[in-house]
Amino acid sequence: MQKPINTDFEIRSENAMCVNQSELSSPLSSNIKYLLAGILFGIVLIKAEVIAWFRIQEMFRLQSFHMYGVIGSAVVVGAISVFLIKRLGLKTIDGETIRLEEKKFSKGQIYGGLLFGFGWAMTGACPGPLFAQIGSGALVVIVTLLSAIAGTWVYGSIKENLPH
Repeated sequence: MQKPINTDFEIRSENAMCVNQSELSSPLSSNIKYLLAGILFGIVLIKAEVIAWFRIQEMFRLQSFHMYGVIGSAVVVGAISVFLIKRLGLKTIDGETIRLEEKKFSKGQIYGGLLFGFGWAMTGACPGPLFAQIGSGALVVIVTLLSAIAGTWVYGSIKENLPH
């Protein structure tokens, strides 16, 4: 009697990485690490008070250094990271080369940045931590989340007609 062929693996990418089929059957179990990382990140944002609307208002009113320190630290870490990625030719966890493409400047970036900043100042909510704010009980931020989704949809609908 012939032994059955093991079909628990399938080719998933160009570099012939194999994945166990049992891992693919439950999306929740395979993504639980991302859920836990998101929860941990949300807790850090809450404890550092970077999602607190009053901290955001203090920043825009130039009343406190707290948010400028956080944002400035992130810019420094990002700049050092990009420098090291370029200098050392670092690769992704899958061994792929990291390419940082040059972006062309457009005056639309100025308009978008101003619109983003005005929305951030008016709502006290940056799009990044919206979910952490909602998770911490600030349910009024759901209005901001829905507005961000609507704005993204409108932009997607009209972006081809906007000047470049």
